[in-house]
Amino acid sequence: MENISRRQVLATTGAAVSAGVAGCAGTLGSGESSGETFGVGYGDYQTTVKAADFPKKLYVYAVQSGWSNWPAIMQAFEEQYGVPLNDDDRSSGEALKDLRSHAQNPTHSAYNGGYTYGILAMNDGLTQAYKPANWDAVPKKLKTDNGHMTATRRMTTAVTYRKDLYEERGLDAPETWDDLLQPEITKDLALQTPTAAVGLAAALSVNNARGGSLDDLQPVIDYYKQIKDGGAEFTDNFLAQFTKGEYATFIRYDYSGLNLKYNNDEIAEENVGVALLKGKNGNKGAFNQPYGYGMLKDAPNPGACKLFMDYVLSLEGQRKFLDAYVRPIRAPELEMPDEFPDQSTYDETEFQVDYGSLVEKQERIIQQINREANL
Repeated sequence: MENISRRQVLATTGAAVSAGVAGCAGTLGSGESSGETFGVGYGDYQTTVKAADFPKKLYVYAVQSGWSNWPAIMQAFEEQYGVPLNDDDRSSGEALKDLRSHAQNPTHSAYNGGYTYGILAMNDGLTQAYKPANWDAVPKKLKTDNGHMTATRRMTTAVTYRKDLYEERGLDAPETWDDLLQPEITKDLALQTPTAAVGLAAALSVNNARGGSLDDLQPVIDYYKQIKDGGAEFTDNFLAQFTKGEYATFIRYDYSGLNLKYNNDEIAEENVGVALLKGKNGNKGAFNQPYGYGMLKDAPNPGACKLFMDYVLSLEGQRKFLDAYVRPIRAPELEMPDEFPDQSTYDETEFQVDYGSLVEKQERIIQQINREANL
């Protein structure tokens, strides 16, 4: 069999799937076929929604290009149901701040982002109950019994590095968080602040690896001070610079590095390394962060929103996450790509926390790290 790269396979199959979906969609556009209806929901939440009620554009927080393969999901949903989604470029923390500011006049139909940020929105009374189709396939600890929040995917904190630049500098592949403290690494290291879910995951990873806890943040605060002194930058924008060699290392998720390695033509696969780290004493240092969604209270366009939520949790939608190495919440029902690190690596490095406890302490954790590390 001819050796075909995963990049070529994805490009070919993506086009085929898009063509197939478009064929099934026919001429349906945003409300053009007023008689079209769709069954949605799970259990007591099953209902029918009408295409005539669909908006010209659906707004869901943090559904955006450049993250979690949302563009493929957005495109497929629009082709199948005639409803485009707004490209909502913001972090989970920014989404929570915005939806709180619009509590009396919601601008978006649903929250999407870090799972615990959504629980905070629920606790503020900003969400409403809806259990999407296939809700029963989601692990119990990653959904609320009241239907306000449902996890859709999970990502694990990882370090992505330029193997070619590391080789030039005589650096070995990182294995522990202490390895990143080398001057030749901190000088062009990029990561995000804990205000964003991905940044919070990184902070919890470092903190756990270095012996901290949700109540003891001093290890990560000291670590962040040290890497800042060494030249590390806390920024949201670094992927383009990484491909150009302006950053040699960044801290994000496993998906971020794997997607860059195998699905990006701007950098050679062999020049990208992805590592899950632990502490030098063996403490686990790769936090597993769930992401999910929840309908917003009194939000506009509930029918189209329910249909979109159902699509995301369908196997078709879940596979699109997997195309970019985002582990879908229904992963046990799907075949996982070989490009993921060995499961033994996850077993050695990955950890979770009590999400209820994290929700209670999250805002204090973020504020303390930002303040004391001067981020």
